[in-house]
Amino acid sequence: MPKPVIGIIGNTYNMENRFLVQMAGERNLQAIADVTGALPLIFAGNPEITDIDDLLSVVSGVLLTGARANVHPSRFGAVPDPRHEPYDVARDAVALPLVEACVARGVPLFGICRGFQEMNVAGGGSLHPEIRELPGRMNHRMPRLETGEIHPDPAVVFADRHEVRLEPDGVFAQILGSSTIRVNSLHGQGVLELGDRIVSEGVAEDGTIEAIRFRDAKGFALGVQWHAEYDPQDNPVNQKLFRAFGEAVAAYRAEN
Repeated sequence: MPKPVIGIIGNTYNMENRFLVQMAGERNLQAIADVTGALPLIFAGNPEITDIDDLLSVVSGVLLTGARANVHPSRFGAVPDPRHEPYDVARDAVALPLVEACVARGVPLFGICRGFQEMNVAGGGSLHPEIRELPGRMNHRMPRLETGEIHPDPAVVFADRHEVRLEPDGVFAQILGSSTIRVNSLHGQGVLELGDRIVSEGVAEDGTIEAIRFRDAKGFALGVQWHAEYDPQDNPVNQKLFRAFGEAVAAYRAEN
């Protein structure tokens, strides 16, 4: 029997300042292939190319990945600022209604980093462009050298950097079998106001929301602020999350 298909959203990039391309990080594809038992399939984060109804007739789950670009502030009633660019308005136009469609139909949905932020916005929430600027918050951005350059060692960049306290008896606590976990941290933008359709299930030591679920979802609809796709082959926390996602995808496919 063919494997179930998980759609992975693409991001718009301008290669060599000449060619627009749709790209998705290979670790996202590898995480799906290695841990969920499904076939990863990139789809365009562009509403002129991707029809959501057609997409959801083909896939049995959706992964909303992290990305360099931030969600455009107009999507949650804020004013754009050149300091917080780049934006990817084409992806916004696909991802936000796609979240709604997955939640309504019960299509398993897993949001990572930007995908987590998109879920909060789709659920009625807002974002802060630099969460580290809020009083009492830590710097959640990736580690850098004293020169300002990104640290060259991926093991340092993606190392576990802070704790996340999970909501007792919540979905994440059940999946992970723990009340506290440690995660990596590579984001500037973060949740400012939680959407009224969103439930916070995990909070960092400084109060930053790190794990959410959609309150009224018919199926698996979870988001994490950290990059769970980096090492689910070996990291027990991220492995359990991707396995749970894969199990939900398999169940959805069997029922539809």
